[in-house]
Parts: sequence; C-alpha cells; structure tokens
Amino acid sequence: MVLKKRGLSGTVSTVISRREIENGKVSRMAARESFVLLENNGVLPLKKGAKIGLYGGGAVKTMKGGTGSGDVNERRTVSVYEGLENVGYEITSKEWLDGYVGCYDKRRNDWKDDIMSRAGSDGMKFFMTYSSTPFEMPAGDKIDKEKAKADGADAAIFVISRIAGEGADRKTKEGDYYLTAREKAMLGDICDCYKDVIIVLNIGGLIDLNFIDEYKNISALIMMGQAGQEGGNALADVISGDVTPSGKLTDTWPKNYADLPSAETFSYRSGSLYKEEYNDGIYVGYRYFDTFEVPVKYCFGYGKSYTDFEIVYNSVSADKKRVALEVTVTNRGEKYAGKEVVQIYASTPQQDDTHEFRRLVAFAKTKSLLPGESRTMKISFPVSALESYDYEESGNVLRGGFYGLWVGNSLDSSVLSAYLTVESTVVTKKFDHILPLEQELCEIKPDRDALLERSAAWLRRTKDLDCAEIPTKEMTTKTTVYRGVPEEFDGVAGELVNSLTERELVAMAMGNPRADQSALGGAGQTVPGAAAETVEIKGIASMVLADGPAGIRLKQSYTVQPDGTIYSGSMFDALEKGFFSERKEVEGTKYYQFCTSIPVGSVLAQSWDAEMIKKVGAMIGGEMNEFNVTLWLAPGMNIHRNPLCGRNFEYYSEDPLVAGIMAGAMTLGVQSVGGCGTTIKHFACNNREDNRMGSDSIVSERALREIYLKGFEIAVKDSQPMSIMTSYNLINGVHAANSYDLCTKVARDEWGFAGAIMTDWTTTVRSTAGVCNARGCMKAGNDMVMPGAPADAESIKGALEDGSLSINELKKCIWNTTRIALASNQYENAVPYSDGFENPGKYIRVE
Repeated sequence: MVLKKRGLSGTVSTVISRREIENGKVSRMAARESFVLLENNGVLPLKKGAKIGLYGGGAVKTMKGGTGSGDVNERRTVSVYEGLENVGYEITSKEWLDGYVGCYDKRRNDWKDDIMSRAGSDGMKFFMTYSSTPFEMPAGDKIDKEKAKADGADAAIFVISRIAGEGADRKTKEGDYYLTAREKAMLGDICDCYKDVIIVLNIGGLIDLNFIDEYKNISALIMMGQAGQEGGNALADVISGDVTPSGKLTDTWPKNYADLPSAETFSYRSGSLYKEEYNDGIYVGYRYFDTFEVPVKYCFGYGKSYTDFEIVYNSVSADKKRVALEVTVTNRGEKYAGKEVVQIYASTPQQDDTHEFRRLVAFAKTKSLLPGESRTMKISFPVSALESYDYEESGNVLRGGFYGLWVGNSLDSSVLSAYLTVESTVVTKKFDHILPLEQELCEIKPDRDALLERSAAWLRRTKDLDCAEIPTKEMTTKTTVYRGVPEEFDGVAGELVNSLTERELVAMAMGNPRADQSALGGAGQTVPGAAAETVEIKGIASMVLADGPAGIRLKQSYTVQPDGTIYSGSMFDALEKGFFSERKEVEGTKYYQFCTSIPVGSVLAQSWDAEMIKKVGAMIGGEMNEFNVTLWLAPGMNIHRNPLCGRNFEYYSEDPLVAGIMAGAMTLGVQSVGGCGTTIKHFACNNREDNRMGSDSIVSERALREIYLKGFEIAVKDSQPMSIMTSYNLINGVHAANSYDLCTKVARDEWGFAGAIMTDWTTTVRSTAGVCNARGCMKAGNDMVMPGAPADAESIKGALEDGSLSINELKKCIWNTTRIALASNQYENAVPYSDGFENPGKYIRVE
C-alpha cells in the first residue's frame, strides 16, 4: 500500500470552477425535489414574467442552513429574490427589499457585538454564548400599502424565516415557534393589498401554522426549509412550474404545540436540564397522533402536487424473509409531469401488548411521469420491519395474527389494501438486555379497548382483500454471540497494531492530539478548517475529518506564507464565513476552499428519494477527495422527538425507517468514492440541545430498540458507514461515549458494524462530574477520543497501569481505527468502502 503525498488543499484561483458549477446543479436538484407544497388553490405554478410583490426577511436574506458545526462556507448563496429574478419574474417590491438589507445588517452587527462583549476571545465561552443566543431576523419596515395596491402584481410572496442551531433548543415564543406581532401585522397588510398571497417557510423546524386560517387570501403554502446555496433558484423552479413539487413531510405537523406528548416535559420546559424522561415511549410523531387519534394540521407523509396521481394496489406476496407489494402509479393530470411517493404502512396484532396503530414499513418514489403515463413497481421490505421488541423474551418477536397493509401517498390517505397472516408467534432474535433503567419511568399508553376495536374494524374489512402468509415454520431464532476481546488481531491492520509501542497506541487512541480544544473546527493542519487530522504512525495514514452534514465545512481561505507555513486565521474564521473574525492580511499566497452547501437533512429527507440522495452523497465524496478529507462527520440522524430540538434541521425525521434509509443512502453515495467515508451521528438519544453534555436520557429498552436505535441499525446494516460518532448525553445513567452496551454489544455484536467509533468533540474534557473519560471510552469500544488532550492520554495510561484496561482492549480500538485508515483515500488506488460488504442498500427493494 502506497501512501499519497498530501499537497495543499484548494486552489489559488478565484474563478468559479467546473466542479463548483456541476455540484451547484446537484444541490439545486436536491432542493427542488424536496420542497413540500402544503396548500395551493390553483395560484401555483405562476407563469414566468409575472409580477410579484416579494416580502419577508427570508426573501433577500434567505437562510441556507442552521448554525454550529454543520455550517458550510460556500462561495455564495442564492436568495429567493435572486432566484425569482433569474427565471424572469418582475419584483415590484424592490424598495422594501433594499430597505430591509440595511435593517438586517444593523440587527446582525448588534447581535455580533453583544456576543463578543460577553464572550471575548475565549473559544469555548464564545461557542456557548453564540449557541445560546440565536439570531432573530427583524421583521423589517411596514410596507407602503398604497404603492403595494398599485404595483400591478399578480401575486405576493411572504417568506418567513427562522434560524436554529447546535447547542440550544428553540423556544415557544414569538419570533421562534410563533410569528411575532410585527410579522402578523405585515402579513395582514400584504393580504389587504394582494388577491393571492403565497407563504414560503424558510425554516429549520416546525412552527405554529394556525395563522394561515386567519387570512382567506393565503392561496399557497410551501415548506422550503433551509435548502442550501441554490435554495432561491430551486424555489423559483417550483414556483414557475419548471419542476412539479414532489416532496412529502417527514414529520407530523401538529395543530398546536400542546398536542405533542412531550410538549410540557421536553428540555427546559420540564424545569430540569439534567434529565430528559422519554415518557412518550414508542409513541413518537405519527405513532402518537395516529394511535391516540389526535387531529393534526398536516399528517406524516403529506404533500401536494401540480398534478393528480392514482395509486392502484395489484398484489402481495411473502416468504420467510421479505414481503412484496406490486402497485401501479398513474399520472391522471392533463398538464404537468411529476413524481409520486408510494408509502406502505403496517398494522400489527394488538392482542398481547399495545403497539402503534400503524408504522411505515416501505416507500418508493417514481420517476417523473408524463400526463397519462403509468409505472408499475414491486416494492419489498424485510419481515423484520413487522417485528416488535419483547422485554420478557429479551429479543424481537414476530407475533402471530394478522397484519394490515395500507398503501397511499401519505399516512391519512393510505388505504387498507392487503393483509398478512402469521400462524404463530416466533422469537426471531435473542440478545442481552442493554442500558437498564435506573429509575421508574411512567410511559403513556393508548386506550387498549379503543385500539382493539380499531384493529377489529380493519380486520372486518379484509374478507375481500388479498392475503399472503409468512411461513413461520421455516423461521428460526438467531441468538446474538457477544464476542468479547480477541486474543489476536488479524490482517495487515493486526500486524501494524502489534508493532506499535504502548505510547503509540495511546497516541492513536486520540484522534487529533495536536489540536486545541476549540469546538468550532479549525484544528486541521494541512486542510484548514477541518475538524481534525489523525496522526500518521508507521505507515498508518493520517486521516482528515471534516464537519457536515450540509456540505463539507472548511475555512473558505487560508494563506501559505513565504516560509511555507500555513496561516489559516483564528477559530472565528471557520464560523459563518468569518463574520465574527477580525480580518488580518498576511503576506503569501492565498488558497481558496469553496465547498458546496446542500439542503439540510430535514429538507433532503422530504424528497423520500434514496437514489437522489445517493447522487448528493457521491458529489460530497468527490469534494472530499478534492480537499483530502477521509471522514465526513455526517449524516446526523437522530429522531425528531419534539419540534423544539435546536438541531432537528440536521436530522431527517420523526420516523426511524426514513432516518435509516436516508442516512444509508447518503453513506452509500459518499462511500462510492474510493476511500471516503461517513460518520453517522449522534449515537444515541441526542434529541435535545440544552445542556446536552449534562443531560441523562431516561428511556425504556423498548423505545430504544424500536425508535431511537432503529434508524442507526438500518443505516449500519444497509450501508456499513466507515464510522459512528457517539453523543454527549447519558442514557439511563451511563454516558453514551462510555457505554459498552451501545458501542460494542449493540453496534458491533448485534448489528455487525465493522468501522471505527469516535466521541463527539471534547466529550471527555467537558463532561460534567467525571461521568465520561478516555479510559472509559477504550473500555466501551469507543475507538477514538476526539480531538484528544493530555488528560486523555494520562487517563488511558493510568488505566493500563492499574489494570482496569487491558492492553488488548486498547489494541482492539486501535485495530478498528487502523482498518478504516488502511481503507482510506490517503492511499493510492483506494476502493469504495461499502463494496466490501454484502447487499448494500437492499433494505427496501424496488423493481
């Protein structure tokens, strides 16, 4: 194996490269495939050349993503204003928009001065202050109603923007979850002046939408989300009808925040930031609303189109491993081509224990269908999608009874189409109990009698439906073998690990022992702005790690000084394109690292298109190769348990199947580029941001296995990501980074994970009350302490000396890291990592 010689990252040219142009097209494609049309009375699409009165801060200062480590320093972002002009619309409200820029800039500079005055130059204090003080966009000046009424516009567009980010949860207050009085007043004025008003939601998380019922001339509503650098162009593609919207919601939109089961106990609202009690159990998102029959604003999976589709169920079949349904989708419209998403839900037997009324088990998106065109698809999913966790059996069971299969293009529109029979209950998998509760947890339960009656009602409707039997007599129980610590380490990696001294092993246990403790990036030595670079020892490559998940987060520029040293500025240069830094010009050659900003995870998931996300991933992998990055610290895939989680924009969905399939697709795309890898995160139960380092997630094993670990399991089995990142929080009293149950028993022994596991940044340094340390990480099978500090080295050495950590336990961690290093793009002729594993991307199969 020949190590590559790592040169300087980026280019000295300021000319937009062909790579930037082509990757911008991918970002635009991903965005427009993911927008959700929530309302439309026929005003959309709007003919090109039409006049538009455009208002709202997000029109001219469009939010492309959230804040924190997931930010990307792209060259530029296309606003909604620019995008609409680019396709030929005439904007009649330019005076208002120009005035807004000055208002925005003043508010933003005041915000910056406030943060800097409180934090100074202390990096950690700055990040905590920055995270806990989100920027609130001003509403802008009142509109001139006389001018607006006389501007001749065909329609008005009002863009509502919200920002959220790492380190702080959102608030149920005006300017965040609710509109401000100023925003409502402006919307009222707009509705007074224009016949048709289109609302665009440029937001990172759900907000209260009850205001739309107050104005009769709100004619359309689009969930844009935070759509990356090409968001403005992509939105114009949809508004003009160049692209028919095909996105679907991956979260349930509640009528009222109070309708959520965790409304009053989530994060700071419970009165305690030290414990998060998951009293909702498995009833998260639509599982709650559907099972408890709580009305919603927009259901899970919902989204309109410019055309009409018909989904016809054809047949069902099953064997001991998989269930398949054949459906035909036809575009019944007369004018517009478009894509449709087929969603399949299952109802499981309720006799032995209560379960959700329906769960998503498969989905597939069609290609673009012309008016009158049809496509027949055979969609299959594993029988394991029908299983439930049974505490008494300590395993997964397929319960005997009847399973209803519902087919549609949303949860509420799904129709009971077929059913399955299972003759007798089978324990399919046996495993040890994990992460036991240390306190009593009272979980909500649905009304059992009501649920049994609903089940009986659909069962009565099955007499004329197709049926397939799952042959349980052919099924056996798989008992997990927990392997422990090997005595020998095989392969080239094993030889290299056995050749390392104890000092070298300890050095490799820390991902980047040269780094400072900044949480903002900027630790890269040869790739400025990278999160870390591991050490090179005895031919084991140094790997560059860069933040995500909305693109690759590097510094936009750096300077090679005359003596050959790299000047990359302060840590502030890595944040928001250097907005907080004091620019310092130095002598030398300037290099530029323009990365592509893609839509945030919550937007990408709304595409329901795994193949498209693979293309986005392949594009990211190409940029990783160009900038010498091996591991992308993405995708994020925690469950949207509550819309106030500040980091929901990075994550995919309230549903573990959607999260797992999307993360797996992104991983397969990235890892299709030789030697590049993803890092799925944050493992696990990182479902809030306030006090994320000191919070204990109190959660039952059933909810863990069916909801909060399930997406990770699907992603691991479907794509074999190169690495996993543990979370900052505790789970039932044990820190995730120090959890042997999580890192070794579940990820490796139960799921077959073959890569490396790392901590989140400064986990051991900032852990409260000593609940997480480096020796505990090695003991747990958390292979890399990121970024590493002298105290971490002392912790590991001390554990080796006192015998609480064996040398083979340490070697096992280094062997895991060495194997991915040897497979990395830091060697010549590296091959795609996922290719070395069986049946990647086959959880849901579409023929």
